[in-house]
Amino acid sequence: MATVKKIPTRLCIGCQEQHPKKELVRIVRSPEGDFSVDLTGKKAGRGAYICNNKECFDKAVKEHRFDRSFKCTVDKNIFDELSEQLFK
Repeated sequence: MATVKKIPTRLCIGCQEQHPKKELVRIVRSPEGDFSVDLTGKKAGRGAYICNNKECFDKAVKEHRFDRSFKCTVDKNIFDELSEQLFK
C-alpha cells in the first residue's frame, strides 16, 4: 500500500480557513521590525499566512488580525506597502 504524502496546511488570517501552504502568501515581520512579503517562505522572522486575494487582506486589516498575528500594532502605511507588493 502506498503511503500518502502529508500536505502542510496553514490558516489564512483573513478568511480563517485552512489551505495548503503553497497556495498562501507569507507576510513576515523581521527581527528588526520590518514587514515584507515572503514568496519563498524562508525569511527569518514572525510570519502570518494570507490568501492571495484582496478580500482576505482587507478583512484581516479591518479585524486587526495582523496585530494579533505579529503581537504588535501595525501602522496603516505598512498595510499600504504590503497591499502594493501583493496586488501590483
